[in-house]
Amino acid sequence: MGFKVAVAGATGNVGREMLNILEERGFPAAEVVALASRRSVGTEVSYGDRTLKVRALDNYDFSDTDICLMSAGGNVSKEWSPRIGKQGCVVIDNSSAWRYDADVPLIVPEVNPEAITQFSRRNIIANPNCSTAQLLVALKPLHDAATIKRVVVATYQSVSGAGKEGMDELFTQTRAVFVADPVEAKKFTKRIAFNVIPHIDVFMDDGSTKEEWKMVAETKKMLDPKIKLTATCVRVPVFIGHSEAVNIEFEKPITADEAREILREAPGCLVIDKRENGGYVTPIECAGEDATYISRIREDSTIDNGLNMWIVSDNLRKGAALNAVQIAELLIERGLIQPKQKAA
Repeated sequence: MGFKVAVAGATGNVGREMLNILEERGFPAAEVVALASRRSVGTEVSYGDRTLKVRALDNYDFSDTDICLMSAGGNVSKEWSPRIGKQGCVVIDNSSAWRYDADVPLIVPEVNPEAITQFSRRNIIANPNCSTAQLLVALKPLHDAATIKRVVVATYQSVSGAGKEGMDELFTQTRAVFVADPVEAKKFTKRIAFNVIPHIDVFMDDGSTKEEWKMVAETKKMLDPKIKLTATCVRVPVFIGHSEAVNIEFEKPITADEAREILREAPGCLVIDKRENGGYVTPIECAGEDATYISRIREDSTIDNGLNMWIVSDNLRKGAALNAVQIAELLIERGLIQPKQKAA
């Protein structure tokens, strides 16, 4: 008996990745439906070796659909997720629209799977920000072992985090530089080719950006409200894969060797940490992979019980599409939903 799954925003980077991952992981789907806006109706998207024709979200009946993977943006989600939930379909939303709602669980399955039972309040589950998801996969096992007090993180976020427009702009600007054409900045506030931009999302009153605020708020909601976190989020000229330089202060002593062993055993983590040329992971190696890679683990002599590390992950997968599919798998594994349509 399989589940009927809809993917809303199926023509976008994350929506297409959701379809790929559903097929790759052998998700128990009896039927998969691709949805998007009216202007994308009839567009073909791939689901394994099959081709799906996109249907319009705004006239689709969700009454016989079990799960909707929503990746159509915050405004669309605010309008449609409650409607879909009221039809008895569980929405797993990739936008920021519901992450900070007290009645909506914010889930990374390796971090706080127990919170998923709260989904029935609205039939909505929120997927965290891409930079937070990979960070918490690495922090959770270390927090369990030695209790994290404070985290300082600098991100190096790829342009795919800004969607197809961000990827196109990096490509177009890079080509323009080489052929001496004018370089235009449209999606980003400054040129991204051969540059880095310390600005993601809008600025807030305290001088931080909303992307930085998201990391603070989501860490507190999912991991521990007592953790103090400060972030600087930077867009870099990389197509896929977010990287993070992380400094952690613990309440209890923990050595680099102990952290390495803990992370090697932790779900979703892969430690690549050799102190030699190339003995670490960069975004090129993580693209298309499910794991959160951790390298450069070392003790920080400037504080008591401090560690530094380098964390890299494919932001379209663990930062978005993969995490959403894992949430759907968790719902099924825990027996929290049953297929509406009975097998013939």
